[in-house]
Amino acid sequence: MTGPAEEIAAVFADAGCNGWLHARVVGHPARLSVGGEQPVVPASVYKLVLLVAAARAFDAGRLDPLERVTVDPRTATPGPTGIAALDDPVEMTLRDLLRTMVAVSDNAAAGTLLRRVGLDAVQATATALGLADTRITGGDAELYAALMDETGTRTVAEAFAVLADDDLSRPVHAYDPSFGSATTAADATALLAAVWSDAAASPEQCAFVRSALAGQTFRHRVASGFGSAARIAGKTGTLGALRNEAAVIAYPDEHPVAVAVFTHAARSDPSLPRVDSAIGEVAAIAVNALRIPSYQH
Repeated sequence: MTGPAEEIAAVFADAGCNGWLHARVVGHPARLSVGGEQPVVPASVYKLVLLVAAARAFDAGRLDPLERVTVDPRTATPGPTGIAALDDPVEMTLRDLLRTMVAVSDNAAAGTLLRRVGLDAVQATATALGLADTRITGGDAELYAALMDETGTRTVAEAFAVLADDDLSRPVHAYDPSFGSATTAADATALLAAVWSDAAASPEQCAFVRSALAGQTFRHRVASGFGSAARIAGKTGTLGALRNEAAVIAYPDEHPVAVAVFTHAARSDPSLPRVDSAIGEVAAIAVNALRIPSYQH
C-alpha cells in the first residue's frame, strides 16, 4: 500500500510536472507535506499576502476600505481579466478592488492596491505572521518588467510568447525563487490558517478576507478535486509553466483544511489542463487524509 505522499508524488509525475504541497488542519496539529518547505515562486498567490496586508491596514486606520479610487486600464498593470481587460477608467472602493483582485486575479486592481498598501507593509505582514520563508519583492508590474528585460522583448505579450516556447533552452529567472518573490507551500497554508482562525487581522477583517477568497471564480484547479459538499475559498497563481493555488476546503461539521499546491510543468503551453486537474487531485488526496470532525481538538 502507498500513503498519501506517495500518491501525490505519482499524480505530479503522471501530469508531467514538479510539485510541492502542504496541507494543515485549521485548529488542529495535523499536517501533510510533499516538499512543502521548499522555496517556490508564488506568481499571483502573492495577492493573498497583499489581501491580508490591506485588511491589517484597514484595522490600523491607515487605509479606509470605503475610499474610492480610479483605475485607468490604459496605464495600469496589464492582464487578461477584470479592470485590466477594460477600455475605460473605473472607480471603485479599496474594498471592492480587493474583491476583484481575488475573484479574477485582476492585475490592474492588484497594482493599484500594492501602491496604496505599500510593498514594505506587505512584507511586514508576512514577517509579523511568522512566514519566515515568504519574500515579496514586488507585484505583477515588477515581474513583467524583469521578464521583458530578460527575454529582450518590448511588451508583456511578447515576453509571454517567449515563455510559451517549449524550445526555450535557457532557464528563466522568473521561474527561480532565488531571484524575486518567493514563498513555500507551508507558509501559504500558515497564512490561510491564520485567516480562518481570526489571527491574521481583526475578526471583522478576517471574515472579509474569507469572503473575498470564497468569491474566486476559477474552479479548474483545487476545486476540481471536490464535490458540492465542500466549500472552497482560495487564490490561484499562473506564470508560464507555473500553476499554483492556495485554498481552504471546509466540509460541514469538520475542521477546515488549508492546502497549497505549487507546480512547474515540463511544458510551457498556455493551456495545460492535465496539470490543472492534478492540482485538484493532489489537494483531494491531502484533504481526505486529514479530514477531522470539528468536535475533535
